[in-house]
Amino acid sequence: MKKCGFTLAEVLITLGIIGVVAAMTIPNLIANTNGAKFKSQFKKTLSTLNQAGLMAQAQYDFDFAGTTDICAATAADGAAEHPEKVMTFCSILNGTLTGQTYVGAASNLKRNANGSSVPYEIIYPNGYSGVLQGKSLADYNAYILADGSIVAFNKNAKACELPIGTKVDNTSLTGVLANCQGFIDVNGVTLPNREVTCSAPGTSANAATTRFGDNLCVVKEDANHMTDIFPIVFHDATVGPGSNAVRSIMLKSK
Repeated sequence: MKKCGFTLAEVLITLGIIGVVAAMTIPNLIANTNGAKFKSQFKKTLSTLNQAGLMAQAQYDFDFAGTTDICAATAADGAAEHPEKVMTFCSILNGTLTGQTYVGAASNLKRNANGSSVPYEIIYPNGYSGVLQGKSLADYNAYILADGSIVAFNKNAKACELPIGTKVDNTSLTGVLANCQGFIDVNGVTLPNREVTCSAPGTSANAATTRFGDNLCVVKEDANHMTDIFPIVFHDATVGPGSNAVRSIMLKSK
């Protein structure tokens, strides 16, 4: 009686094909999963900050536009500020958020690298000039929220008011809101620590731009574009997108 089955060569060839397909698809699946996680966490953190602005306005009668001073120079003093005593970004976040830790300058942040503590940094692709590039982390003050995400804002942030009839664009970002920008790192000091980037349709080149209203900006669902650092801008009781890439993500999510 003739027996049916697979030869060893056929089994090995099939396993090889499966391995090649897996090698090609698994990295994309992981990148898409991480990208979805990053977007979800960003929207959660952004909602938390907007609630903080509204709560400060309701409870203490001032918001990010009403701040009259910058945060204290030291982390200990900034962490002690309260909205009933001083009107700063620190007092707003201290008075409205729970479980947060103020670290002072973002340059104080550290991450673990093979058992050693190394400075936190924002990493950029070669040739890419990001929205946050050109500034030192010492230019930002940072909070670590209860869920581990990082919220940072310009150390000189105060009086972040957007006049009625004005929109967030290149003019306001370099004018009345010049000191009102910051970022959210949705997974804290953990890598990749890269700013979200976008590109024009049909291209792979990263487009470093703060332009708003550019509908050609596309954030690709891959590890090179959908990353963990999202530029933001504070004004009045609102915290919103601080780059065209982040704006595109928000518009696409609606």
